[in-house]
Order: sequence, then structure tokens, then C-alpha cells
Amino acid sequence: MAGKKESSFFNMLSTLFVITVVSALALGSVYNLTKGPIELAKQKKQEEAIKLVLPAFDRLEKIQVKSALEDDSLQFNLAYQADEVVGVAVNSFTKKGFGGTIKVMVGFLPDGTINNTSVLEHKETPGLGDKMQKNKSDWSNQFNGKNPVSFKLKVKKDGGDIDAITAATISSRAFSDAVQRASDTYQQSKGGN
Repeated sequence: MAGKKESSFFNMLSTLFVITVVSALALGSVYNLTKGPIELAKQKKQEEAIKLVLPAFDRLEKIQVKSALEDDSLQFNLAYQADEVVGVAVNSFTKKGFGGTIKVMVGFLPDGTINNTSVLEHKETPGLGDKMQKNKSDWSNQFNGKNPVSFKLKVKKDGGDIDAITAATISSRAFSDAVQRASDTYQQSKGGN
């Protein structure tokens, strides 16, 4: 009778092991199958954001620039029209969002004026913080046409010029922080061309 319990325990343990291995292999296979399409979708979203935040261009050059605020780098997308720079789209981020990291694309004209912004990724609260997206509200339009040299990229509550999203001040501060990171890095890099 004792041998039968051991055999039953061993059978359950081996069955559990087999199920775990099969599940892990299936999960790994699904990951490998979806990794490529997910990366292509992210790349397409980034390309669309670049077109949205910049004036018309015929050539794009991508470079990495050391961030002005942290020990990392931001991707700069230099847009050319007939060999003249018409704008720079900066792929920026902040880790200060209510839901974590927020990634934005900020388009600058050569003089440093913000042309437009676009949210690439966030996990902010639906109906509140997600109003930073252009398809949810026009809140982010208040950045357009502003030059951060004279326009304070902070919410009014913190002494800045930005009207916060109602009931989503943390998200508003985070979006502003990402735009500020892009602006500071852009201004710093202009001196080094």
C-alpha cells in the first residue's frame, strides 16, 4: 500500500513536470512568433509619430544623442527637405507617470519651437491620464508652437505654463517632464550641432 502512494505521488509529479515543460515550450513558441509583428507595429507607430510631429520632409536621418537629464540617450530623427534640416523628432520618455513610463515623440523646428507632440506608449488611467493622447483630447496641443526657452514646461500648479489634465496632474507633470527632457537634450545638442 505504501508503494502505491509513492507511485501515485511520482506519477503526479512527472505529469506536472511534463505539463510545465509543454507549457513553457508553447509559451516560448508564441513569443517567437509574435516578437517580429510586435516590433514591426512599434516601428510603424514611431514612423507615423515622426510624420505627425514634423513638417513635410523627404529624408530622415536617425542618431543617438546623450540625454541632458540622465545617463542615457535619446533617438533624434533629423528631417531634411532638399538637404536642409526642417525639424527634429526626438523620441523621449519619463518614468514619472502615474502608471509608469511614458514615451513621447516631440517635434522641434530648427529654432527650438515645438511643432507637435505624439504619445507613443503609456499605461495611464483610461478616461483621465490617457487624455494626453490626441485621439482622446486636444490637451497636448497647448505645447504646439511654444518655444521652451520662454515657455515653462511645467504645470501651472508647479509654476509653469501648462494647464493640467483635470484629475490627472501626475500624468500632466509626467508628459511635461518627457517634453522637457526632449527640449533640454535638443537645446544641449544644438551647441554641438
